[in-house]
Amino acid sequence: MDAEFISRWFLSIARPSYATVSATQSIGKNRPIEIRICGRVKYMSKLIRLYAKLTAILLELETMDIGDYRREYAKGGLNRKDLSDSPFELFEKWFKQAMQADIPDASAMSLATVSADGKPTQRTVLLKLFDEKGFVFFTNYGSQKAQQIDENANVSLLFPWTILERQIEINGTATKISTAESLKYFVSRPRGSQMGAWASSQSSPISSRNILESQLEKMKGKFKKGDIPLPDFWGGYRVVPETIEFWQGGVNRIHDRFEYKRGGDKWDVRRLQP
Repeated sequence: MDAEFISRWFLSIARPSYATVSATQSIGKNRPIEIRICGRVKYMSKLIRLYAKLTAILLELETMDIGDYRREYAKGGLNRKDLSDSPFELFEKWFKQAMQADIPDASAMSLATVSADGKPTQRTVLLKLFDEKGFVFFTNYGSQKAQQIDENANVSLLFPWTILERQIEINGTATKISTAESLKYFVSRPRGSQMGAWASSQSSPISSRNILESQLEKMKGKFKKGDIPLPDFWGGYRVVPETIEFWQGGVNRIHDRFEYKRGGDKWDVRRLQP
């Protein structure tokens, strides 16, 4: 059965003593299957059970198979002669192209962290600043990601720009940025987002959304007038890269992969097999 599975059913009574149980299912592409069962209303419970059994049989016959779900990558290649000496120059070029392509949340990146006992966790965060010093994101310093970074500073970032058949993987270490840098970004945020930072104890359990909204209302009252200060539990991290890999999809799965690896004051570049 394809990843797309549409099922709808309805009960109609054509005559007072008769009823129809009807179901239309699309299994795969252009493969509609309709089940229609008619009978007396007094037997309706049995008809519905029969419909359920027939549907279960269909599902067993057409189990989901995504092995054939694929496409070719043919938007272009990546050649060594086209690479700059600095990975940050190529990152900036690709990032601008992702923005121009109207990719939703082009600045979104997966952040993988590992706890002290070796358990990995990942989530999506937003890139807010990058330069040759590294890649910066902001968070609550009491969050799970922050706790794991305190235990193990090695992290990995991934930009999955699949529409462009590209991805960028960045591996390095995360360190807190200065309070001044965090404040500079914090004051640029919308006022609602500033209060949201104060209201949420990120990653901590909460019994209902109502409590969270109540906490936000308290912050609105507390900071009704004047500037909202930077919370001492909130700020940025800079990921200082050790390796940056640029991946461009290729025909027949012969993808182009180039890895920049830090070597003192310069970057060594090598092609990796797909």
